[in-house]
Amino acid sequence: MSKAFRTRTVALVLAALAAMAPAAAQFPPGPDDQTDQPAGEPKGKKSSTTAGPNINGSWSGELTQVGSQTPYKFELVINAKGAETKYPDLACSGKLTRVGSSKSYAFFVEAITKGHVDKGGRCPDGTITVARQGDDLTLGWFGSVQGNTIIAYGTLKKR
Repeated sequence: MSKAFRTRTVALVLAALAAMAPAAAQFPPGPDDQTDQPAGEPKGKKSSTTAGPNINGSWSGELTQVGSQTPYKFELVINAKGAETKYPDLACSGKLTRVGSSKSYAFFVEAITKGHVDKGGRCPDGTITVARQGDDLTLGWFGSVQGNTIIAYGTLKKR
């Protein structure tokens, strides 16, 4: 993959994420959200790292894949035990590992546990970035299959 292609791909992903979410000041926590507490941190003590947006809950909506006209259903559950994804239209599901956060965003790596493309399914592993947008959750997905870059995005509502 050429450096110019990688640079354009990164720029496209960043532009898509920037277009999906307003400034950080517009991400008020929802009424059902809890602040994330890093593992091993005593309760009541503030963490020295930014906890990120309040995103706990069950979310659903549709994702649109860049280059495709047909969106597909997507479900996301985030709680103290972890995070899981479901793609009902694609017969896939996965587990998320939170790898970081900022004031406005939370970043995950997704490992497909059912319907993986390498096992005859339709879904590859990827990365997910989420941000609160009022009562909604804005999501960007990025991955690669056989050298092809795949980008999907959508807005989820709490179930």
